[in-house]
Amino acid sequence: MKRTISFAAGILVLALVFSAWAEARRPQPMPLTPTLTGETEYCLTCHADLEEISPSHPVETYGCVVCHGGERLALDADLAHSTMRGGKNPSDLAVVEESCGGSDCHSGQAADERDHIQRVLTSVQATYAGAIANIRYTFGAQPDLNAYLGTRAVQDTTTQTGITSLAAFDPARETNPALQTFAENCLECHLNSEPRPGDEYARFSGCAACHTPTATTFPPRSRDAAEGLVHTLTTAIPYTQCNTCHNRGNYDLRTMTFAPRDDQPADRIHDYYQPIAQFTRCEWTLDCIDCHTRSESMGDGDIHNNQKEIQYVQCRTCHGTLDELPHTRTLTDPNDLAFRLAALNQGARHLELGDTIIVTETGEPLWNTRQLPDGTFELVGKATRQYFTFRPVMGTACEQKPDEQESRYCHQCHSAER
Repeated sequence: MKRTISFAAGILVLALVFSAWAEARRPQPMPLTPTLTGETEYCLTCHADLEEISPSHPVETYGCVVCHGGERLALDADLAHSTMRGGKNPSDLAVVEESCGGSDCHSGQAADERDHIQRVLTSVQATYAGAIANIRYTFGAQPDLNAYLGTRAVQDTTTQTGITSLAAFDPARETNPALQTFAENCLECHLNSEPRPGDEYARFSGCAACHTPTATTFPPRSRDAAEGLVHTLTTAIPYTQCNTCHNRGNYDLRTMTFAPRDDQPADRIHDYYQPIAQFTRCEWTLDCIDCHTRSESMGDGDIHNNQKEIQYVQCRTCHGTLDELPHTRTLTDPNDLAFRLAALNQGARHLELGDTIIVTETGEPLWNTRQLPDGTFELVGKATRQYFTFRPVMGTACEQKPDEQESRYCHQCHSAER
C-alpha cells in the first residue's frame, strides 16, 4: 500500500514538474493596444522580431489585426491565424478593401488622394482589359478593341472614360480554342494572379506585388535574402520588382505560350531590358518609377481600354522639345500633393516652398525633380537615391522634327549601345 502511494506521489510530482517546465517554455503574453483601435492584441507574443512594415504604418498605431485580421487574444498559433485575411498577404485584391480600406486609409475620397483601392481595382494592371480585348478581337470574339471584360468584374460609377463596368472574363464561355489557351498560359502577370513558378517571378498579388520587395536585386542575391523582406511595404520600388512581371520573356501569339528569356544578364543594362529592346541611357540608369507616375502604374480611378490610354510620360515630359520647355509648377501651397508624395518616400527628396518641379501633361507632380538656378534640372532616383542633372532640349542642336515628339523618335539618335 505504501509502495502504491509512493508511486502515485512520484507521478504527481513528475506531472507538476512537467507542467511547470511546459509553462516556463510558453511565451509570456506581450500585449499591444494600438491607438487606432484601442483593442489589446497579443500578436507580438510570437512576432516581436518582425521589423516594422513601413514608417507610414507604425505598429504602436496600427498593430497587426487591423490589417491582417486574426484572433487578437489567442495565444495558440493555429487559432490566432485561423481568421487572417489573405494568408500572409492582406493586400490581395480579394480582401484588400477589408484589410486596407476605410476613409482615412486607402479607400477614401479621390479629392483627398486616398482612393488607392479604387484606382488599383480599375487599373489595367488589375483588369488586364487591354490584352483580353485585343486577343478576343483578333479571334473574332468581339467587334472592336474596346474593353468589355476584365480578369474580374469591376464597376466605375464616376468614370471619365465612359466605361462604367467590366464583366468577368470567363474562358469557359469562349468557343475559340485559342482564347482558352490564352486563359491557361497568358494570365499570370495581372495583380489578381499568383506568379509563375521560379525565383525570377517571385512576388505577391495585389498591392504587395509592387510594394513588397521580393525580387532579387542586381547583382543577384540569394532567395533566402529575398524571403527576409516579405514584411515590408515601400514606395521605393526597384526595377527588379517590376521585372517579376515585365521583361521576363515574351508571349508567342501564334501558340499562346510564354517563352522565358534565355540570356543570362551580367550587368544592370542587360538585366533591365531584353536583347531586342532599344532604349536610352536614362531608361536603364533610372528605375521604372523614376519616370512612370503612380497614375500610370497604379491607375487613375477610371477603367481604360488599354495601357496606351493611361501611359503618357514621354522623353519630352522631362526634356521638353525644341519649341517648348517641360511643364513645371512652383510650389506655393504647403498642402501641394508633391509634399505628401515626397514625404512618403523618405530620404529621396526634401522639397521646400518655392521649389519648381516638373509636372506631367495631366498636372501630376514629378516630385523627385527640381529646377536649378541655371535652368537645368535635377532628379533623384526614388529607389537608388542617386542624383542626376539634365537640361532641356530647347536651345540645343537637337534635330528632332516637330511632328516626331514621341519617345521612339528620341531612341533613333540616343539609344544606348550594348
